[in-house]
Amino acid sequence: MPRPVTAFLAICSGLWGVACMLAGSPYEPFPTGPRQPPSVAATSSGPLEITVVHPPNDGDAAGAGDRLLLRADSGYQIQSRDSTFLFGSTGRGDARLLINGREVAVYPTGGWLAWLPLPNDSLARFEIAAVAGTEVAEMEFVVPLAARPAVPPEGAWIDSTSLSPTGDVWLRQGEGLALSLRATPGADVQAVLGDGRRVPFVTDPRPDPLSWGARAFDSQVSNRDSVPASRDRFVTWWVSRLGPGPGHLLQPDSVPEPEDTSWVWVEAVVVPDTARIRWPLRIGVVDPNMSLVVVVDDDPSGSGTTDATLPGRPVPYGTYHWFFPNGTVAAVSGRSNDQIRLQLSRTSVAWVDAAEVAGLPLGTPPPRGRVRSLRLSPADSSTTLRIPLPARLPFSIEENRAELRVRLYGVAADTDWIQYGGTDPLVRLVAFSQDSEDETVVTLSLAREVWGYRTRWDGNDLLVEVRRPPLIDAQRPLRGRTIALDAGHPPGGAKGPTGHWEPDVVLGVALKTAELLERYGARVVLTRDSDDPMGLYERTLAAEQSGAELLVSIHANALPDGVNPLVNNGTSVYYFHPRSADLARELNRALVRQFGFPDLGFGRGDLALARPTWMPSALAEGLFMMIPEQEAVLVSDEGQRRYARGIVEGVAAFLRERALRDR
Repeated sequence: MPRPVTAFLAICSGLWGVACMLAGSPYEPFPTGPRQPPSVAATSSGPLEITVVHPPNDGDAAGAGDRLLLRADSGYQIQSRDSTFLFGSTGRGDARLLINGREVAVYPTGGWLAWLPLPNDSLARFEIAAVAGTEVAEMEFVVPLAARPAVPPEGAWIDSTSLSPTGDVWLRQGEGLALSLRATPGADVQAVLGDGRRVPFVTDPRPDPLSWGARAFDSQVSNRDSVPASRDRFVTWWVSRLGPGPGHLLQPDSVPEPEDTSWVWVEAVVVPDTARIRWPLRIGVVDPNMSLVVVVDDDPSGSGTTDATLPGRPVPYGTYHWFFPNGTVAAVSGRSNDQIRLQLSRTSVAWVDAAEVAGLPLGTPPPRGRVRSLRLSPADSSTTLRIPLPARLPFSIEENRAELRVRLYGVAADTDWIQYGGTDPLVRLVAFSQDSEDETVVTLSLAREVWGYRTRWDGNDLLVEVRRPPLIDAQRPLRGRTIALDAGHPPGGAKGPTGHWEPDVVLGVALKTAELLERYGARVVLTRDSDDPMGLYERTLAAEQSGAELLVSIHANALPDGVNPLVNNGTSVYYFHPRSADLARELNRALVRQFGFPDLGFGRGDLALARPTWMPSALAEGLFMMIPEQEAVLVSDEGQRRYARGIVEGVAAFLRERALRDR
């Protein structure tokens, strides 16, 4: 459980390089000029020993003469298609390192990081050799490559790992679905149905798609968009049932036997060869006369340990966009494996996890009705809008600078009265509009920018509680503020080339940040102050229950496969809701000044610790654990203090700017 940080001795010290903040003295920011990266690494002189931290491996090397053979963990595969990174240590900083004949720089700590091309094969083999004085160490490291066939054979072939989609899918009548695969360039590709009919595929002319990681984190991604199509990708369009029945719309049935003649097969013909494989796909079509309604329940066992909220996505497995409280009811219009499509209104849908909804009896009408009179109830720290609904209908909240738009699905506005409950200086206006036949939008226009909000059900009434912004002294912006600090992980967390672990590093940063914030008069709450694992929901709940007015989650970064870390590294900060964008921007500016490493900028990220709605929140990725030089900074006392200073400076700048705008 979180606990407030105990007050430290109020003795002035040069520890932080700033003047002691006496009671009543004005806030003074840290120096804002550019900083040089700290020099923290003395040359390691341990025994010469090659270790590979990433890709992850079981650590058991088999001897082969003077050479060791190391394999990736069972089940791990490199997802990139053209290049990947490896990093680890030589045990000493004066070693020379070669991987597949390429020289790789070794940092004084012994850490190293390599960016290497991948073969056109199903396995990548890395010959690693290190030399220091008269010592020599050699290793062969073998890693499987995902979705990568061996060198294509002559004649006809189909890549069985490329079939998309697979599994069970339910569509609306006439909706349609794209089917795609990889096969021999120039082949005649056709799907063969159970009744003998054939459906042709056409060559997909688009360039090979980049991975999600490259799109999100590769600063040189524009240079890769011009890569020509490989011409081994084929597509077709399907608009009806396909293969054996895909089971119940909510609960997939057992998979039919492979011998079932209703399965679809796909053929690629390159005269005189033919490649033929079964397509593990079942498509059903939703009966338009069938009404299937579900209720959201992310805690079917009644444990009380969940956030009682189900995320909704615009596409299966996509980014979070909706947050449906338990008890929300909606009609179902489709399925994609373990994702269910909720039909929120005639034109809006959301995809959710099938395991977190429960079906209501067949014939239950889809929830529909009217929005009637609205009422505001002001209180000291917040004001609450009560929206009476005919059922616990789906809704979303769209946030702008000084506005909240509550979109209600499946209802029409029949709002004769809006009661403000007295003169509340926070709310300027409550209004409603009918954006479509069955979607109503209730808009709260505020006198000050949004600070936070939360929602809950009271019977069938939706309560939207809007938090009042704190009164901030622009001269002493940290004084009197309650700030939650989250030291990211465990469980999980990135490891550096020499084996340092992210959770240990960021806990040290959080403790140093807490001490400095308290010197400036803030009250600090740590979501964790030990090495015990802690869930994401526990962290956000701890921040909210503590009364925190602001949340900063502290992390050290890593990259997904396929992104070059030699040119994509440095400092970045992420937000999720618009109200937190300024916090992320100020944190990023301050951390770049403190560290002096490249500026990756701030951005929006679908991250749990950036998603709380009750307060501004941001997630800081100060530096990269996987970069040897940056790992050395992060584990050093000076580096952690710079991280702490950057957080304090960024938070203070955000609060000061809000105070000036709210005047």
